Amino acid sequence: MKTVLSMMLAGLFALAGSGTAGADGIEMYGKKCAACHGKDGKAATGMGKKLNIKDLTDAKVQASATDDQWEKIILEGFKSADGKLVMPATKVTPAEAKDLVKACRSFKK
Repeated sequence: MKTVLSMMLAGLFALAGSGTAGADGIEMYGKKCAACHGKDGKAATGMGKKLNIKDLTDAKVQASATDDQWEKIILEGFKSADGKLVMPATKVTPAEAKDLVKACRSFKK
C-alpha cells in the first residue's frame, strides 16, 4: 500500500513539475521574447516589422525548424546569410531554452 501511494505521489509531483515548466516558459517568453516576437507570437511589433520577424502562429514557420534548431537559435543567436546578427543569443540555460521552445510551439494554430 505504501509503495503504491509513494508511486502515485511521485507521479503527481512529476506532473506538477512539468506544468510549472510550461507556465515558466510562457512567462519567460513574455519577458525575453515578446518585445520583438509579440505577446501572441505574430511579430506585429515595431521591432518585429522592422526586422521582418516570422509569425510564430504560421504553420509553415512552425514546420520550418526542429525544436533542437530553435533551441540553438535561442542559445546562440541567429545571423543572416550575409553574417548580420538578426537575433542575439538569449541569456538562458539549456533547460530554459527548451521551455521557450515549448512556449513558441504553443502559438501553433
